Amino acid sequence: MKIKNTIIATVLVIAALISFSACQKNFSSNASAAGKEQLSLYLTDGPGFFDNVYIDIRSVKVLVDTSKNTRDHDNDDWDRRGADDTKKDSSFVWENLNIKPGVYDILKFRNGADTILANSNITAGSIRLIKIEIGTNNSVVKDSVTYPIYLPAGAMNYILLKLRGDECEKYDANKKRLWLDFDVARSIFQGNDNKFYIRPVFHFYVVSAKGQLSGRIRPGDAKGVVTAFNATDTAYALTDKEGFFKMRGLKDGTYSVFINVSNGYQDTTLTNIKVQAPGETNLGNIVLRK
Repeated sequence: MKIKNTIIATVLVIAALISFSACQKNFSSNASAAGKEQLSLYLTDGPGFFDNVYIDIRSVKVLVDTSKNTRDHDNDDWDRRGADDTKKDSSFVWENLNIKPGVYDILKFRNGADTILANSNITAGSIRLIKIEIGTNNSVVKDSVTYPIYLPAGAMNYILLKLRGDECEKYDANKKRLWLDFDVARSIFQGNDNKFYIRPVFHFYVVSAKGQLSGRIRPGDAKGVVTAFNATDTAYALTDKEGFFKMRGLKDGTYSVFINVSNGYQDTTLTNIKVQAPGETNLGNIVLRK
């Protein structure tokens, strides 16, 4: 739930990628081949105050470090490596992931929903970069009006997600996976010129190592915006038409939950809500009054 101006394009890209890659769920892998492993990337989204967020995703690549100790490269210039994905290096391999280029609505993947962004056989090693190339057909819909999304001046047409190399979960022989959480609320903003821009904020997690928080706001027409927060973590969720919400990727801890509502209902704060991986804390029905 919780990179930099250059990542800005990446945010959008990722969203799109994840969507279109849903078609790849029946991907047939041969990860048992020597020196290969299967990588599954899932895309999910931290909500924003838009009806739709459309991202034009062109390609997704990962940079794999095949050296014995990826920590030896922690001080590398990752922006330089990310800028040239054709350069040959004895320790690093760029891999193109199987995606279907197109425009996708990333807000479909909220309240605990996600989709396969990519499911590909790649060279075995530590993933240090995820590079997402985005096109120009990006937009948001707010109050039923469509607005184009722009990249900030001087921004590249790709975004780089920088990893330590140990974020992925190894869940089977020669298989690993990672969830990418695109924080819409922090990533898309309105400039002084009233145009919408994107400055992507991503969080990486694996479901088994993070907690979940869910519940239902009643009545449904309260249209709740839910914020879970403590000293080190903040997460958001929007209720669906029936009032349900879910947050994933939460760190273990005790949270306060603030529920901001509309249509004359009273805002509510719940305290001392404990979250612990890999479980789900369900707050049940939260009944609001006017």
